[in-house]
Amino acid sequence: MSEQIQALETQLLPLRKKLTDHRLYRTLEDLDDIRLFMESHVYAVWDFMSLLKALQQEMTCTTLPWQPAANPRIARFINEIVWGEESDVNELGEPRSHYEMYLDAMREVGANVEMIEEWTAGVGTLEHIVDDIANSDLQTAEKAFLSFTFKIIQSRAVHKIAAAFTFGREDLIPDMFIEIINQSAKDGQGHFPKLKYYLERHIEVDGDEHGPLALEMIQEVCGEDPQKWKEAEETAVMALEQRIALWDEIAARIGTKDLA
Repeated sequence: MSEQIQALETQLLPLRKKLTDHRLYRTLEDLDDIRLFMESHVYAVWDFMSLLKALQQEMTCTTLPWQPAANPRIARFINEIVWGEESDVNELGEPRSHYEMYLDAMREVGANVEMIEEWTAGVGTLEHIVDDIANSDLQTAEKAFLSFTFKIIQSRAVHKIAAAFTFGREDLIPDMFIEIINQSAKDGQGHFPKLKYYLERHIEVDGDEHGPLALEMIQEVCGEDPQKWKEAEETAVMALEQRIALWDEIAARIGTKDLA
């Protein structure tokens, strides 16, 4: 691991700890909490694909006539993630993107999918998407989260997109989800194979290889340019702060529900 990557990860440690220790995880106690969480988190599941496809456009060849990628190893990494996220198979062996699998899991637990479906159906072009977000009925943190993502994508600065992709996302602590789902089944509230499969598949496809390769991608796109490393760090910090703000808002809404 390069000195630049080590320094960047060290800078991000306090924010990462704040995220992994977030009070939101302690508020998730039952299916109602999971439904509320999923109804907000789904926007992060959806916009992750736009970050990924932006990287595919920048790091592989998606134009004609075709030309070899500058870094075949990184191109393979990006294409593998696209293949796994955009065209995986669900628990029935049917081709399905992870976003669609997440929607299926939401329906299974009784979460509302109408908002996200209406949003994605009505969203305009990349050029106007930030205005679309601002004018939407989404929650404040959801708007800020999505706006940040698409402003980074609109910059077409690959080192910023790679930083948001690599450092701004985290595992859902799926063990906690699976524990609640298993307990719900014991309590007679139903079995939820789609959600359980999604969480287990999420862990499986990440594997041990994606993390190191994502860091290699950061190293590749920043190179020896100190300005790019500085901007990559700033982007990573903002991405983690946006995630923390989203978690804050969800935790507050769950707390309000519990007081009702």
